[in-house]
Amino acid sequence: MTVGGIAGISLLFFLLAAPALAPAAQPEPVVRITERLSIDLSIQRLVASHTSYEFGNPFPPNQAPLSRLEFPLDSWWAGAELRANLSRFSVGLGAFTNLSREIDGRMYDSDWDSEEEPDRKTFFSESLCRLEPSYMLRADVDLKTSDLLGTPEWLDLRPVAGARRQRFSLVTHDGTQWDLTGQTPPVSLPGDGIAFEQVYSHYFLGLRAGFDLGRPAGLKRLAALLQVDWAYVEGRNRDHHVLREGERYTYEDTSGHAWHGSIALKAGLTEHVSLVADADFLTIETRGTHRLVNVPLGIDFSFSDGVKAWSVQNRYSLRLRYCF
Repeated sequence: MTVGGIAGISLLFFLLAAPALAPAAQPEPVVRITERLSIDLSIQRLVASHTSYEFGNPFPPNQAPLSRLEFPLDSWWAGAELRANLSRFSVGLGAFTNLSREIDGRMYDSDWDSEEEPDRKTFFSESLCRLEPSYMLRADVDLKTSDLLGTPEWLDLRPVAGARRQRFSLVTHDGTQWDLTGQTPPVSLPGDGIAFEQVYSHYFLGLRAGFDLGRPAGLKRLAALLQVDWAYVEGRNRDHHVLREGERYTYEDTSGHAWHGSIALKAGLTEHVSLVADADFLTIETRGTHRLVNVPLGIDFSFSDGVKAWSVQNRYSLRLRYCF
């Protein structure tokens, strides 16, 4: 066969094979919605929770505590949370206010004012407690690190930092006081007794983790969310003893720390809507100064003996989340 014949046959073979050798047409990419923004509508319940303070005696015999007040916080709250998800960060804002007017539980007021027996509790009272308009605010930012750390795709680890602010406005009413020394009979305390306001400001650092349960457990649209953080806390109390002689006010300025942890389970209902159930635990402990003011009686002095303010808050919530 001549060279020309070979060349002709080769050209014919190439032309026939060209369609088979051409790369297959690629399908159009599927456009996925990135959840840039989400909003949560939440209802919360505080259970076995309280906020309290106490102070000691700056004069001999210097018993501590001299007085302790424990206010219940078991109540219903509602609010909303907004979160923006960026490529590396997410930023969240939340605001909540109380739904309950009357708090479950009683306010307890204890005194140790015997100079002869400083360790003996001398007076005790308990009262109903009303929750005036109050609020809880939160702002935080977290950083995506899973890709930097090389963690599995089902695990999302994020350092988190932020601030919380809590304002509780409480009024005790219709209580009873007992003289534990037995010298006087129980005394009824009708009407409002103590108007108490407490503000806590938290500045926290911690770790947030998300577990996509759809991967290891084969459950679609199900995720577990965890957070643990520590906070530096500044506190401020204002206590007006309405039933005391004159105009008696006490003020506490304190600082300390808080530990917070939460666990949540998120279930996707649709592509955009999820239901989130949370359990949230917070403990606060602060110490500082106590100021007693009663202008009609000419009293105004401050001290730091045995001054402590603390709180335990156990919160359970249900959130409906919409992702845009």
